[in-house]
Amino acid sequence: MSKNTDFDLVIIGGGINGAGIARDAAGRGLRVLLAEQDDLASATSSRSSKLIHGGLRYLETYQFRLVREALQEREVLMQLAPHIIQPLRFVLPHVPAMRPRWMIQTGLWLYDHIGGPISLPRSHALKLDTSSPHSAMGRPLLPTYTQGFAYSDCWVEDMRLVVLNAMDAAGRGAVIKTRTRLTAAAAQDGFWNIRLTGPNGQDEVRARVLVNAAGPWVGEVAGLLNNQPAKSLQPVRLVKGSHLVVPRLYEGDWAYICQNEDGRVVFFLPYEQDFTLIGTTDIPFDGNPASVTCSDEERDYLLGVAARFFRHPPSSFSVIHSFAGVRSLYDDGKANAKDVTRDYVLKFEQQPAPLLSIYGGKITTYRRLAEHALNELAPLFPSLDAPWTGLVSLPGGDLGTDLASFTAERAQRWPWLNSDLLRRWCRLYGTRIGHIVGSAASMADLGEQLAPGLYEAEADYLQTAEFAQTAADMLWRRTRLGLRLTPGQVTHLASRL
Repeated sequence: MSKNTDFDLVIIGGGINGAGIARDAAGRGLRVLLAEQDDLASATSSRSSKLIHGGLRYLETYQFRLVREALQEREVLMQLAPHIIQPLRFVLPHVPAMRPRWMIQTGLWLYDHIGGPISLPRSHALKLDTSSPHSAMGRPLLPTYTQGFAYSDCWVEDMRLVVLNAMDAAGRGAVIKTRTRLTAAAAQDGFWNIRLTGPNGQDEVRARVLVNAAGPWVGEVAGLLNNQPAKSLQPVRLVKGSHLVVPRLYEGDWAYICQNEDGRVVFFLPYEQDFTLIGTTDIPFDGNPASVTCSDEERDYLLGVAARFFRHPPSSFSVIHSFAGVRSLYDDGKANAKDVTRDYVLKFEQQPAPLLSIYGGKITTYRRLAEHALNELAPLFPSLDAPWTGLVSLPGGDLGTDLASFTAERAQRWPWLNSDLLRRWCRLYGTRIGHIVGSAASMADLGEQLAPGLYEAEADYLQTAEFAQTAADMLWRRTRLGLRLTPGQVTHLASRL
């Protein structure tokens, strides 16, 4: 057991909010420790719809500040991580019974302008019939959908966004501890005495500030700190969202956003080249977030939306993979889960010792949330450096060009490297691909292929640089290779690590 190591911030939770705060704080000169009870991005932050977006549907609930901030952050994040964040065009088939055309056009015009200057193509109306120049976008849909709209947002490798923030935080001096649980915390003389339990036993540390960024477990952490039942303390609303992965439904590189009869929207997104990602559901949740799965009812709901819009919808037998995540939203009293605000709320308490609790938020605004968190804490740290995270690329993001050009240049540099592997590595690792290739001059130099598509060189890099420890860490939270592997191949990989 190590005792009484002093930190300015101890952050509980290794999702996007915790990792973002750790990066920001470490870069401003604070001594930071981040503790995550499982792997980085092991819960909600790897189980999202994978979108950097303003949240078009939030305009209907008048969350204008949230949408504006998210759209501004979309522009920032595209510059910080162009390897893992890419523009994506969305097709919105018009359902006259849901919303009139003028309402959608007005909303899209506002979406194009509320965030200020944008670099992505603006929205416009579409004709989806066979005689239209946009007929390819209409072809996968049922013939009843003859009109629609197109607008822009972005796709993100959500799990990697978390990992890159943690990597950058560590590079600036932060201590990152995965599979480490908060087991006790007590305030003394304005500081927190904290006990952490991890693979190597217990650590006792002292912190000027404790940051509760535990996501769905924010109430449990609060209960531990106050020795009271978690739910009696916190204004938390847990909402479950599930997704399905099916074989690719259409050939285009665009996405669909479909309005269901109950007022929800469901996305159909290009996914890992050969698949389509369908989601999400928004239903109340009251259970253990660690064991959440997509229910049969949610699966049938998502497949039902697909059948309502697509000519050749998938069946339950088509589902290759499903996943679910639980979002910890600030309970603003809304009756329906889909209407609960996705905005974030920071609750700062100075007694009996400084505690900052994070409620809600969305992956798009994590960086701004972190800045706001540091603003709250600034009075405690008079020498705190200025905000900086909006100007410095995340690891691998300093491409100097677009991803396609970067990939083409690397193909010329390493003509021996398998083209599919090269494209995957470029979009996951960006300029850090050089840390994997190293001095290799042939495929054989990359080492044994531990699983289809995963060579020793990549596995070693993930373990040494990206905090990966298990096969699941590598296959689901650093890459998506798990989609293509059999149980036997996974077992073989696990035996080699």
